[in-house]
Amino acid sequence: MACREVEIAERQTKESERSLKNKHHSGKHAPEKTKKEQGLPSKEELRQFIHDSLNPPDKREIARHFGIKGQDRTKLRILLRELSEEGGVEKNPTKTYKAPQNLPETALIEITGLDGDGELRAKPVEWHGRGPEPIIYVMYKRREEGEEAKPGDRMLARLKKVDKHEYEARVLKPIEVEEFGRVIGTFRPYKGAGHVHPTNKKDRNEYYIPPEYVNGAEEGDLVAAELIPPSQKHPRSKNPARIVTRLGKNGDPRIISLISIHSHGIPTEFSKGSLSEAAKMKEPDLSGGREDLRQIPLVTIDGADARDFDDAVFAEPDTDPKNPGGWHLMVAIADVSFYVQPHTALDKDAYDRGNSTYFADRVVPMLPERLSNDLCSLRPHVNRACLAVHLWIDSNARLKHWQFTRGLMRSVARLTYEQVEQAHLGTPDETTAPLMDKVIRPLYRAYSLLKHARELRGALELDLPERKAIIDAAGNLTAIVPRERLASHQLIEEFMILANVAAAQALEAKNAPCVYRVHDRPAYDRLESTRDFLKEFGYSLPKSDQLSSKNFNHILKLSAEREDKQLIHTILLRTQSQAIYSPNNLGHFGLALEKYAHFTSPIRRYADLLVHRSLVRAYGLGDGPLTDHETQYLVEISEHISSTERRSMLAERDVMDRFTAQYLSSNIGKEFKGHIASVTRFGLFVSLDETGADGIVPMRSLPRDYYIHDEKRHALVGKDSGRSYRLADPVLVRLVEADAMRGSTVFEILDGFTGQDAPGFLKRGGVGEQGQRSRRGHGGGGRSQGKHRGKRGRGKRR
Repeated sequence: MACREVEIAERQTKESERSLKNKHHSGKHAPEKTKKEQGLPSKEELRQFIHDSLNPPDKREIARHFGIKGQDRTKLRILLRELSEEGGVEKNPTKTYKAPQNLPETALIEITGLDGDGELRAKPVEWHGRGPEPIIYVMYKRREEGEEAKPGDRMLARLKKVDKHEYEARVLKPIEVEEFGRVIGTFRPYKGAGHVHPTNKKDRNEYYIPPEYVNGAEEGDLVAAELIPPSQKHPRSKNPARIVTRLGKNGDPRIISLISIHSHGIPTEFSKGSLSEAAKMKEPDLSGGREDLRQIPLVTIDGADARDFDDAVFAEPDTDPKNPGGWHLMVAIADVSFYVQPHTALDKDAYDRGNSTYFADRVVPMLPERLSNDLCSLRPHVNRACLAVHLWIDSNARLKHWQFTRGLMRSVARLTYEQVEQAHLGTPDETTAPLMDKVIRPLYRAYSLLKHARELRGALELDLPERKAIIDAAGNLTAIVPRERLASHQLIEEFMILANVAAAQALEAKNAPCVYRVHDRPAYDRLESTRDFLKEFGYSLPKSDQLSSKNFNHILKLSAEREDKQLIHTILLRTQSQAIYSPNNLGHFGLALEKYAHFTSPIRRYADLLVHRSLVRAYGLGDGPLTDHETQYLVEISEHISSTERRSMLAERDVMDRFTAQYLSSNIGKEFKGHIASVTRFGLFVSLDETGADGIVPMRSLPRDYYIHDEKRHALVGKDSGRSYRLADPVLVRLVEADAMRGSTVFEILDGFTGQDAPGFLKRGGVGEQGQRSRRGHGGGGRSQGKHRGKRGRGKRR
């Protein structure tokens, strides 16, 4: 790809880094004034003028403003150079100057979504300035009809400052290489030089590595390469780059997750300061007002492969005669805010990560192992600091009152979901048998009340099947199985939800800052589209913008025994908004809760750590409270951790796709049953029933016809034959391609499957009224898929 704009932004990034380094070494004192000569401004006057300018001025504009003429222009150039070296201003490649807290004229931006007025908003990918992160309003002309800018998309843009913290962006080009000018791929040597083949399936380029930039890479190595401008030495080389680092060796099964980690820019190394702070940490005693909870038989219940245990639970009948049939529950959470305090290296690293990221073969933790797997992990039979909440519910599971306390606990057992479930079903083992009467049976009795309350309030009952990759000791994938959903999973989930509700209520009771976990109601336009679609199948949604989750549950229940169950479920799932973090409470539509925050996993989520800090401050619980600075920038912090959560989600999904492709790669040519998971203008995405693997069926592999993409009815319809391929239709496919390195899986629908009858709109209104014209299918079979693999975007995920 042409990389001129990338080069410009790269240089700006490097200049910004140099400037920040200079500023760090020079301290925060005001720049020294030079001897002010006739007509020559001081450095402070220069800096202030550049700072106040809406658009970066060049030397001529600065000279005109200060009335500098003749030989003084040379002195001005020297002043500007010194000021730039001291970090007072930054010089752009266009020879204009800007204040360090301003954005460059050309920068890489990331789309964040739409604001309340429907305008496209973005944030800078690199922001080192002081104060709030700038808001960028994006003017984006779509290259093709149907193409939309989505949250997470990165673009090179020309910026114009329109207000103190606001910019207007004109998009120069979308950027599809990872990490801004950096490519992750496999190296192939060639006559002393070589080529890098990207692992990004959207990137169809091949990158030439000159001999001097091979950097010791060998055949098949996973590398990170950086784009470089063409040189006189290699004037005709296409897409020249240099290898920055070797990430993994060919043949290493763990290379699959490494691809995703580096492609999505997930930090993997902790700073020396962070590791040093963690190494000095010790478990606390009862000093400082901690409550002694060591006599309470708290247990942790986690997955068999879990290494960090951040929550423990307990339940007993409430002995208060005023609460007949009520229960006293406890949820104890690792006291991360005691160890990770604001303005520390640990806190900075945790903030940068935003959350832990979980792959099938590894975890990229938010905190160093000394904390995540030791001091902040509620391991059995050892003292551990915790922030616990006592919860009292009535016989209908209504939360009557709560009390947060900092304590010292001692877990009596580390249990697994399967272990607890088997004990509950009547087959306890040597660990669970002694805990049945005092721990396990009371937990399930309390859970039965919480479950009933969930059903009454109408929490959304969408089924979200998950896949689990089974990895052996050598790191090889051995199987892909559905993730089991047991009553013990739901028990822990309901206890955690109750604790999260209590945290939100506790902070509101003190009028304290809170990072809510908000799940907004579905957008009006989505509801209207869904309502029209459901009507064709005999379902109805009330015509109200105040729909509750109960309305959706009613349709899910009606469809449970019908053939269109899969289709209706998928449509209702895609109607939902995305849950995010915000200091503004919008409620949680999916859980049918008015107040909700994340409190129960501060080891792996920065949002929970913020909630802990706010509780500590609001209730005077000791060290590590929320700071005034965090309170002031809670909006920006919430946006950041929402974006890191999306980053991890995409990376985890990406790894699962690659593992699935690896698993299927030995089955090329075999047939599989599946269903259509997504319909696009360029083809279909199919999900296999057995493994949940997703892959594309390119348009050209469909039987020859002219296909219309009917977006409202989620179908591809053949204009000539009337054949249709609709969302959730069952299909029989043949595997054509499975590339683990690129995470690409390609299918073709077998000739025996001819699609469904065409929707009536073709007969009623013609192709132009309801759909978009799409490419002709050619019936070309599997050999032609590879040509279009690089152009496809990702389908919507289930």
